Amino acid sequence: MISRRAAILTLAALGLAPPALAQTKIPIVATFTVLADFAREIGGDRVEVSSIVGPNGDVHVYDPSPADSRAIAAARLVIENGFYLEGWISRLAKASGAKALVVVATKDVAPREDRGNAEFAAHHGIDPHAWQSVPNAKIYVANIRDGMIAVDPAGRGEYEARASAYLTKLDALDAQVRAAIAKISPADRRIITTHDAFGYFAQTYGMAFVAPAGVSTEAEASARDVGQIIAQIRREKFPAVFLENVSDRRLMDQIARETGAKIGGTLYSDALSPPDGPAGTYIDMMKHNISELTKALAP
Repeated sequence: MISRRAAILTLAALGLAPPALAQTKIPIVATFTVLADFAREIGGDRVEVSSIVGPNGDVHVYDPSPADSRAIAAARLVIENGFYLEGWISRLAKASGAKALVVVATKDVAPREDRGNAEFAAHHGIDPHAWQSVPNAKIYVANIRDGMIAVDPAGRGEYEARASAYLTKLDALDAQVRAAIAKISPADRRIITTHDAFGYFAQTYGMAFVAPAGVSTEAEASARDVGQIIAQIRREKFPAVFLENVSDRRLMDQIARETGAKIGGTLYSDALSPPDGPAGTYIDMMKHNISELTKALAP
């Protein structure tokens, strides 16, 4: 009979791990797809990442399920955006009895604040969409990396190496976005979007994104709101109107039809597309968005 030691040595020689020694992946739960993508990039094969809100989902209005509670209860690390984006996450974590470490990805990000902005009101006057600026995304990555190291110190070297490689990709992405924006005339760097999700992008890259009052993913715009939007576009002569992937296309179609503003493509704001779509990763999302903007606005 082959001894256990001999069997282990045989498996090792073949490059295989015996079942008893196989590494168990670290279960990680992210609140939405952008955070999940960051986690997969940093964690690689050491982690198993799930996202509570799926592709094209709206994190603002999500209603957690019992399955979400079970996933949180089993996780060793939970990643949330913070800035009051996920109003449901604290209740969900408490109800699940979770003992996971919680990483707030926006730690050390300077928030955009506007106490009078109706879109910000649901988030205590803070704009939560900080990932739309690549420099902020780099802060997210550092926070997530540190969280992984805290729950899995043995993986420190791999997490640091993968995060460093990904940060280099984000530096290249940031340069690509800036170069694309530079091709758009300053006078044309302004568009209408369906809700106020691109403030950090605008702040970082020098564009004006206007989300008219009354348009929110959390409430349907009234006829009066739509009339005000149409009047604003006609008055200020916005060159293009863009839909976001978490919004209702019918509203933008009506606005474009009545104002003559050019309909740009779909911008991805609060969620990635499915993996086989145009914005299956964070980097793909940013490249897709800047491509759509330059097609509509650049000469």
